Amino acid sequence: MEVLRRDFRIEDLRPLAKTAGVTGLVAVQACQSIEETSLLLEGADEHEEILGVVGWVPLAAPDAGAAIERFAGRQKLRGVRHVLQDEPDDEYMLREDFNEGISRLRTFGLAYDLLVLERHLPATLTFVDRHPQQVFVLDHMAKPRIREGLLSPWKELMAELAARPNVWCKVSGLVTEADWTRWTEADLRPYFDVALSTFGPRRLMFGSDWPVLTLGSAYGRWVETFRSLCAALSPDERMWIEERTARQAYGLA
Repeated sequence: MEVLRRDFRIEDLRPLAKTAGVTGLVAVQACQSIEETSLLLEGADEHEEILGVVGWVPLAAPDAGAAIERFAGRQKLRGVRHVLQDEPDDEYMLREDFNEGISRLRTFGLAYDLLVLERHLPATLTFVDRHPQQVFVLDHMAKPRIREGLLSPWKELMAELAARPNVWCKVSGLVTEADWTRWTEADLRPYFDVALSTFGPRRLMFGSDWPVLTLGSAYGRWVETFRSLCAALSPDERMWIEERTARQAYGLA
């Protein structure tokens, strides 16, 4: 993990994205702090290629509404996220105070990014059903157990989640769920195919998971692999996954 123990900035990503033909970015929180949300928004204001920010606010706090309102006027704040996968309580998302905070997001047109693991998907279904009008974006396809070569019960739970039309899915984070040193496109293909068949191209979006991606892949290799996974799709379907879905889900300009 030592490769990640430094600051990563837009100057680090810009040449990689340009070479890969990626022209628009959404910056997503890593730290659960108001300070990081402010920094991400400042960076987005300074760099036009950052089209949106998914930040963090204390959704379970009594003053969650005020925290959301503090940032809601910032045009590039397009969503919020809480690192649910690291909570000791697998059902943290079902807490009443957390749900009260989630209920405030729609007023401000903000999406909510779901950062969960396979074991959290049953609770995620209950959670999503409490907020049928809220836009949800499932990060990293709920991190299937690629390294172990297991599809179930993830496959069946993904189909249930995809039946909720207010949930979108991000194709990202697959490399770091596979063997970091020996993964191949063939290892990822069954999991991509499940996401494609359940969500369809209009509710799938590309994600890099950079810089965490660098644990198992160069940026360019992941983009090439992603495009190969999508190669059999029509140009219109690829356009949805590469751009239009993210613009729609996050309300990007």
